[in-house]
Amino acid sequence: METPSLRCGGRTLTLEIPRIMGILNVTPDSFSDGGRFVGKDKALAHVDHMLQAGADIIDIGGESTRPGAAAVPLQEELDRVIPVLEAIKERFDTIVSVDTSKATVMREAAASGAGMLNDVRALCEEGALAEAAESGLPVCIMHMQGQPRTMQLEPVYDEVVAEVIDFFKGRLQAAESSGIDVNQICIDPGFGFGKTLCHNVELAQNLGKMAAIAPVLTGLSRKRMIAEMLGDHSLDRTMGSVVAALQCVQNGASIVRVHDVHAMAQALTIWQAMRTG
Repeated sequence: METPSLRCGGRTLTLEIPRIMGILNVTPDSFSDGGRFVGKDKALAHVDHMLQAGADIIDIGGESTRPGAAAVPLQEELDRVIPVLEAIKERFDTIVSVDTSKATVMREAAASGAGMLNDVRALCEEGALAEAAESGLPVCIMHMQGQPRTMQLEPVYDEVVAEVIDFFKGRLQAAESSGIDVNQICIDPGFGFGKTLCHNVELAQNLGKMAAIAPVLTGLSRKRMIAEMLGDHSLDRTMGSVVAALQCVQNGASIVRVHDVHAMAQALTIWQAMRTG
């Protein structure tokens, strides 16, 4: 079986080993690190730190999608994301993903050197499918029940795994019909995006079923589900996040999206050494 790979602009990212996507939030209100990396100098310093620690991809987000988050106007998101993207591409030789649902941001990001698109709304917003197809870039599409402002109020499923898989099958068909190469698509089950803790755990246990459709990206770093499993919202969530991400890899995830790159890279190094000798 051919090893899956993503053509990220001028670079190819093979997925024969798990890959780390480092989170760069250039927002004032993200749930874990809002405001810490606003400003080009702070953002670049954090990118340098994550790359030195072992990140394979840097994921820039200019709009918080935490529960209850307010929408960000188009121009404001562009002003947050594009200058930082251009600065990263000028200084570092790395793949940069842009976390956005807006077609215009996708277009400007592709023109500014982005190597990947990451859409929590799964290319459902107006013009997103067309812009993703035009870019020729890999795309990660995520499942979310509802919208960030309301998604955690009362999430309900009959069969969460089956419903999420059906959603992805539909979006893959829509993407292919729009001219997107389905071999360039990753899927993200959307932990915490319209799911209870039980939904999240059930999805994590069944990542292999999703990996049979497309490479899986998971993002559960520092999320509430970690605190809920630990039984204490005041605890540091780094270790819990790393263990949960490692379990996702073991269950079939190809990419893990994390805040704590150094800890995640260490865990993957030991895990791979123990598996392969």
